[in-house]
Amino acid sequence: MKFNVRKLIPVLVVILACASILRLLRIVISSTSSSSLSQACGTTSPLACTAFLAKASRNSTSTASSRASSLTAKEFQFVSKIVKHRAPCNLLIFGLESQYLILSSVNAGGTTIILEDTSSKVRAVSTEFNGTRIYLVKYHTLGKQAYNLLEHARNNPACGPSPEASQSFKCQLAITSLPQEVYQTKWDIIVVDGPNGNSPEDPGRMAAIYTAGVIARAGKSTDVLVHDVNRTIEKWFSWEFLCEENLISSKGKFWNFRIQGQSNSTKFC
Repeated sequence: MKFNVRKLIPVLVVILACASILRLLRIVISSTSSSSLSQACGTTSPLACTAFLAKASRNSTSTASSRASSLTAKEFQFVSKIVKHRAPCNLLIFGLESQYLILSSVNAGGTTIILEDTSSKVRAVSTEFNGTRIYLVKYHTLGKQAYNLLEHARNNPACGPSPEASQSFKCQLAITSLPQEVYQTKWDIIVVDGPNGNSPEDPGRMAAIYTAGVIARAGKSTDVLVHDVNRTIEKWFSWEFLCEENLISSKGKFWNFRIQGQSNSTKFC
C-alpha cells in the first residue's frame, strides 16, 4: 500500500487547528479568572492581595463542599467600597472568609474584628492577621429553630433593641459569650456572613442578625451588611431587626442597612 502524503495534509491541518483553538480557550479562561480576582483585590496592599490571590486559586480547585456564601468579585468590591468610604472605622464581621482578611488593609488605622464559629478556619489563620483580630465563637441556635425564635423575640420585652438586650440571658437570641469589646464598641460597619447556616441542623444567622441590630443602635450611624439574603432566614430576620425602611443599597446577595442610633426606642422598626 502506497503512503499518500497529500491525503494526510488536510487531516494534519484539522488537528493543528483544533489544538490551537483549545489552547486559546485555556488562555481566555485563565485570563478571565485572574482578572476577576485582581478586581476583587481593588486597591489593597500587594502583600494582602498576593495572599488572597493564592488562596482563591487554591479554592478554585476545591469541590462543591466549599462554603456557599463565598463572595463574588462584585460583592467584595461592594463591601470594600463601603469600608473604604468610612475608613478608618470600627468594623465587625460575623464569618471568616479569605476576602474579609483584605479589609484590614482597606480599614488601615481602624479596628477590624472577625467572629468565626469553625475552629479549623480560625486555626488556619493567625488570630492577629494584618491587624485583624479573630475570635472563635459558639452559636446555640439552629436554623430549624428560626420561626420559634422569631416568635419568642416578638413576645419577649427582653429581646428589645436596648444595648443591654444583646447580653440578656432572658432573650434566646442574645449571644452572651462574645468578647466584651464587641458589646462595648460603637461599630461603624457590621457584616453578617456567619455562621454558615447551610442546613436546618446547622447554626443559623438569627442570633447574629439580631445582635447586629441591637449593637448597631448603640452607635451614631452604622452600616449593617447581610449576606445570602436570597435565603429565608436572612430575609426574615433582616426585615424584623434591621427594618425595610433602613435598606439603602444592595449588590448580589448583599443588603446594606443604615441604622441610626435610637437608644430610647422600644421597637426595632
